[in-house]
Amino acid sequence: MTRPKTQMKDGVIHPQVPLRPAETVMRLRRMGASFPHRLSFLRILTRILAHENVTVQRTHWQISADGYGHAVYQVLLGGFDYALIAVSTDLPADQRTDRVIATAWDTSYVLYDGVPSAAEIARVVAAAPLQEAARFTARDLILSRANKSVRLFDHVVTALREGRQPDPDLVRQTGYLMRTTAVYGNGKFGIADRGIISDRPYLSGPFMAEMLTVWLIRGFTHDLVEHVGGAPLEREIKRSLGIGNATGLGMAPFLVNHPLLLDAWMQARETAIARVRAVPALDPALIARLYALAARAAAHLGEWTVADPVAASRIAVLRREWPQITSMMTPEMMTGVQPIDRLITASAAFSVDTQELLAAMLMEPFGDLIDGLGDCMATPYAPRLDPAMGCDALAKLIDQDWGWAVNTDFDAPQNCARFWYVSEEKLEPRLGDRYSEAGAELESPLDVARQVKALAADLSGSSGSVSTFLQNYPVHRATVRRVQTLHRHKYSEIRDNLIGSDCLPIDMLRCKLSFFGAAKFDPKSDRWTRITLAQGAPLADELDNADDWWLPVSGI
Repeated sequence: MTRPKTQMKDGVIHPQVPLRPAETVMRLRRMGASFPHRLSFLRILTRILAHENVTVQRTHWQISADGYGHAVYQVLLGGFDYALIAVSTDLPADQRTDRVIATAWDTSYVLYDGVPSAAEIARVVAAAPLQEAARFTARDLILSRANKSVRLFDHVVTALREGRQPDPDLVRQTGYLMRTTAVYGNGKFGIADRGIISDRPYLSGPFMAEMLTVWLIRGFTHDLVEHVGGAPLEREIKRSLGIGNATGLGMAPFLVNHPLLLDAWMQARETAIARVRAVPALDPALIARLYALAARAAAHLGEWTVADPVAASRIAVLRREWPQITSMMTPEMMTGVQPIDRLITASAAFSVDTQELLAAMLMEPFGDLIDGLGDCMATPYAPRLDPAMGCDALAKLIDQDWGWAVNTDFDAPQNCARFWYVSEEKLEPRLGDRYSEAGAELESPLDVARQVKALAADLSGSSGSVSTFLQNYPVHRATVRRVQTLHRHKYSEIRDNLIGSDCLPIDMLRCKLSFFGAAKFDPKSDRWTRITLAQGAPLADELDNADDWWLPVSGI
């Protein structure tokens, strides 16, 4: 069978099978089964750092014996200097919380644009611990904060002071010394707008500045615990210690509010999968590599433990099904024609989680085919309205693309049980119960499916242009734009009802976080989760091995 060929911004034409249909890929349950992969932003970042031979210089270290003070780390990337200014404070235990309403943290950080002077360091050191309560400038690119995993941090300090290395099991169970509770960019709280760095080499991709900040913070946590402990950690242990993160509802609406960016991410990933499925045959080295990756995935599943019963049951299914997947990877299968396509096709008999884990794994050995797609994951464009389109054509688009929305009964309480709003205190998205909580009059427009159904009802019997229709029904302007956008960008819309009682925001969180490179998702409810970032990633002095850390597995 002849495969179609496509050319994207990586400039190379590659054979590929048809992309998985958006109506399958863009369902919340599947999005909520996402795993990190080669095109995750942290993976892209470490490849960039390696390619550019980046070195990290610790230019300031004003930290007391107890671990309080500040430090500065300098990097040169793409011809521009950047500095992480890290501040460590003595936080009372009763003030330590992962919630966004916190006002104090163990550590706080700013990614600074340039080489900071002594006066600028002093300014940031004073402002950073206050976070959103402080004033920042356009030189401050990223604002972040993190709290200790007290049990592990104190254990590591005690072990080092006693002349020994920390307990490998405890390191493995936690996976980080600190966890961030926010990594803010894009002009929030007065810091630099993204436009300042959007054209800079290597930071133009989505969330690159944030990922650089996270990777540098991880290095600071290693340095801090070694300083307080008075001895070095073994390299394997340091590599096993990433950065934790606690992420809640604040992140969820992003995917709804940035449809073209979502489309770019999903298009790139799905194109990568389509390309590797079209690979006609595997040589012995590639086969061996896939066997090793399958074993790594099994080890990762063995180390991934969570308290949440729903998530734990899904992990149990993965552990049960993964040996069945690997048993299909026989020499006959792997040396046959289009083995990857056959494996992915066969995986349809397994759970969605197993399907997505397999797809992520099968991307790994094919950097030459797919890494260039990383350049396609940012977009300067915004959704646009086509006012000249006829009402009949718009109605046809709804019939083609939005049946799942139009066929939803919004008179049924379960289908409009929730409402999204923005909290007055923290200006963060929240989710309320329409029938038991006040505030529905302040609802944010994330009820996309309901809006489309209302548009379809008002379009019925209308004729002429969209421009004329919107003169009579201006309330539908944004919805018309979404309908037109989805027709041009098939992966731009989540194809589920976001105000239904069965909507799980954590599915949106996991999808976005997987593109960051997050692993070991540890849900605490259907609205927030802990994750691990950069676990297993290369340290600052080992960037020559920056391309092989998919799925963290303890080497200790």
